[in-house]
Amino acid sequence: MSIDQRRAPSPDLRTPDLAPVDHGRRLLRIETSRVAALIPVRAVAVSAVLVAVIIAAGLASMTIGAYEVDFPSVIRAIVDPASDPDIRQVVFEWRLPRVLFAVLCGAALALAGGIFQSLTRNPLGSPDIIGFGVGAQFGVTLMMVVLELNTYMFKAVGALVGGLITALLVYVLAHRNTLSSFRLIIVGIGVSAGLGSLTSWILISVSVEKAMMAATWGAGSLASLGFDQLVPAAIVFAVVALASLPLNRTLPVLEMGDDAATALGVSPGRTRLSAMVFGVALVALVTAAAGPISFIALAAPQISQRLTRSNTPMDTVPVMLTGAALVVVSDTLAQLVAVPVGVVTVSVGGIYLAWLLAAQYARRS
Repeated sequence: MSIDQRRAPSPDLRTPDLAPVDHGRRLLRIETSRVAALIPVRAVAVSAVLVAVIIAAGLASMTIGAYEVDFPSVIRAIVDPASDPDIRQVVFEWRLPRVLFAVLCGAALALAGGIFQSLTRNPLGSPDIIGFGVGAQFGVTLMMVVLELNTYMFKAVGALVGGLITALLVYVLAHRNTLSSFRLIIVGIGVSAGLGSLTSWILISVSVEKAMMAATWGAGSLASLGFDQLVPAAIVFAVVALASLPLNRTLPVLEMGDDAATALGVSPGRTRLSAMVFGVALVALVTAAAGPISFIALAAPQISQRLTRSNTPMDTVPVMLTGAALVVVSDTLAQLVAVPVGVVTVSVGGIYLAWLLAAQYARRS
């Protein structure tokens, strides 16, 4: 193992298997008898720091609650089955699943955001903005309030179907001979507003008890989630994340334009379809489990891209770790002020969105 200080070579446009390479970045060269790989050193360092942040924030969150537990007791309860049974029940059975769910939700939302931002070639092209998250929320609301099906499986089905139908509607309305990222975002904002109005109409048309239940879920909360919900959610996330790995190569190529992507052996239509299905599935997974946790999909890919100095928001591992860190830290703050985590992410994300819009306007003017 050695550090290659040279600039990464330019891609050979005649070779269809090559994706864009980040130029001028320090690369860690790993070689075995069969495999050789170049890994950006900065991405490795950023990932290590993010893992440390996740662990520190997760341990801190497990000390918060009506039953106070200090750091040594938290660690002992996790690693030692013979520790105090009361503390172990609080930490291992009640608080640890919440932290793991925060990691899973953050990673899933960040990966979905990276997929859609790379697909639209626009930092505003996240599920929060283009309506797919609202579509998933609308589907779950129908399941919970209208059909009165409140199990995790039915909510997952409602979120997935609602998100996919919304994605199809936005795609059809935005497609005019070719798919413009600007048109996709504008149409998505309009569809999102319409679905939000329908959701509000449903909530004011039902009983107060049903409306309160849906509103509580709609705030986005990781409370009361245990291993029973975590295990199936983790399995689904692992399957979708592994299935979406080829997008890490094809989406950056698609950012170069359809003609260049076709010349490099990438099918634009098939890649867009796969990206939309996988992205919506990741959003639906989180929405069904914890409700809508806004702005993580918007902010995490951009933060990760700036930290790693990557030329694409689809740098999978740093993007997922950034999202996980954001949700774990946000949930820790949410527990301190006794609000759902969705309230914290909306508050912080609103400020970030205002800054992003101002930066985009300043860059164009």
